[in-house]
Amino acid sequence: MLISDIKSRPVYAGLEPDLFASSNIVVCDRAGAAAVADMLRTANGDFAAKTTVFLCAEDFVTPQALEAQIENLKPAATIPLPNLNAAVAALGERLFRAKMGTRVYAAGSEPLIGSTVQRAARFGVDHRSVRCEHRGSLKRRVQCVHCKGMTDDVTVSPVRCSNCGLMLTVRDHYSRRLAAFQGVRADAEVPGEIPEQQVLFQ
Repeated sequence: MLISDIKSRPVYAGLEPDLFASSNIVVCDRAGAAAVADMLRTANGDFAAKTTVFLCAEDFVTPQALEAQIENLKPAATIPLPNLNAAVAALGERLFRAKMGTRVYAAGSEPLIGSTVQRAARFGVDHRSVRCEHRGSLKRRVQCVHCKGMTDDVTVSPVRCSNCGLMLTVRDHYSRRLAAFQGVRADAEVPGEIPEQQVLFQ
């Protein structure tokens, strides 16, 4: 479901190294780490030496698998973090001290990409300058347009809002400011008439 005629739906061009950047900051998860490794292979050693990777460790089954991935990303400096929130916080701390010419990258699930772009924007980074590649799960972060509550890791539609309990049809309409897709009441026209739930974003 990465192709849509909805204009707000993000399109990801893929990771490409900026060989002229003064430094590079990458946020990725387990699936996205493969894209980062591919990017590092296409670049030179100087690029990797200027690159810091914030790796979300929550999807790794064993500590050995995490260590193997860190080794695979060398010579880039890879910092494992327990989850997406920690990785995005680390990105913010790094951007607070960043100098002109720093490039931001994001690779992995859509919530990871959206959260990375959202945090970078708080530091004045234009969303079009963040290089992104989707890998792995199609799960979404969904905002209920009625109560404004957020529901994470959504793979089905309709889905029950975790805040107000309404059943929501998940749209392709996306808010970059919120880093979330929009969910609208599934039975707005005929109360109680809920379409069959389908797995659409696995």
